[in-house]
Amino acid sequence: MRTCNPSFPSPWLHGLILLLSLMTQGCGLIYDAVQHVAPIATDELNSICRRQTVRIGMAAEPFRPFVFPAIWTDEGARITGLDVEIVKYITAALSQHCGSPVTPVLRVFRFRDLFTLLNEGQLDLFVSAVAANTPSPSRAGFAYSIPYFYNGGISGITARADMVERLRTNIRAQTERSTPDGVDANEQALAGLTIAVQELTAAHLYAEANLKASRLVLCDSLPAAFEHADAATDPAIDVILGAEPVLEFMVTRVRKDWRLLTLDTGKPLLFTRGQYAVVMAEESYQLRWFVNTVLFKLDESGKLAAIRKRWLEESYAFPRRAAAEGLPFDVEKMVAHYDQGTCRVASTR
Repeated sequence: MRTCNPSFPSPWLHGLILLLSLMTQGCGLIYDAVQHVAPIATDELNSICRRQTVRIGMAAEPFRPFVFPAIWTDEGARITGLDVEIVKYITAALSQHCGSPVTPVLRVFRFRDLFTLLNEGQLDLFVSAVAANTPSPSRAGFAYSIPYFYNGGISGITARADMVERLRTNIRAQTERSTPDGVDANEQALAGLTIAVQELTAAHLYAEANLKASRLVLCDSLPAAFEHADAATDPAIDVILGAEPVLEFMVTRVRKDWRLLTLDTGKPLLFTRGQYAVVMAEESYQLRWFVNTVLFKLDESGKLAAIRKRWLEESYAFPRRAAAEGLPFDVEKMVAHYDQGTCRVASTR
């Protein structure tokens, strides 16, 4: 009887393994040996409990009423808004889960940088009226909670009264066709116009993908788009595209010299719908389940509807709410927070 030789030459061993591999193809043996094994996900909740802090990103640019401009109080810089209230509920639930207080560490950055910072592991999550249904390579590798705001979408505003009627006429002409195409109707309605969008928001990604016949102006923020239009800087902006709830809030409470694009029925002209959610890393499975549960309970209890009503329908002065209930953030970011940036013509698409 032969016995196994412990000094069996390695080249012979490699050859034998290769021969056996070829002989067993199709039997599932090799697949079982080399199939990808998913790495064990880290428990983000335990990490948050150990740190006793949760790192939350938020846009430096205001997205009223979701994120308002920061104010300075006797206790330091404070920021408030619908999204900030959502963060407070998530943090309170984390404190209960951990059995000790968890402090939200708010990190305020440009909206376009939040995805990068999350990808680099510098944030646990971020919120800033982010639409979870935006198809773009720039949004790959991220995951979203269940929605906390359902009636979002992309709409537009203009400072010109004639522009509203022009768009209505264009859309009527498109919908009267025998085979109307919604996307084509929107493209034709805005064809030849100069459209301003905030860079890397859902409105920018939508315009880049669909509005090929429009001139695109990229702005660092919505306030920058208003400043560009007010200064009559070339090119003159015909329409600003953005999140419908944000634009409607602006034209009804802040910039009443602008008007929302509407249909003949008076309803807002929507180019697509959006549901806003909390953004997390794709591999943050435990944290996503946790945040989903928090939002689900808020929705089922009616608190989520009350939060939306409180920020979108009630009359209030946001500085007072910021002073009374706002969250603090790094004062060094205060200057950057107030620098709303500029606008520039997009490169040829």
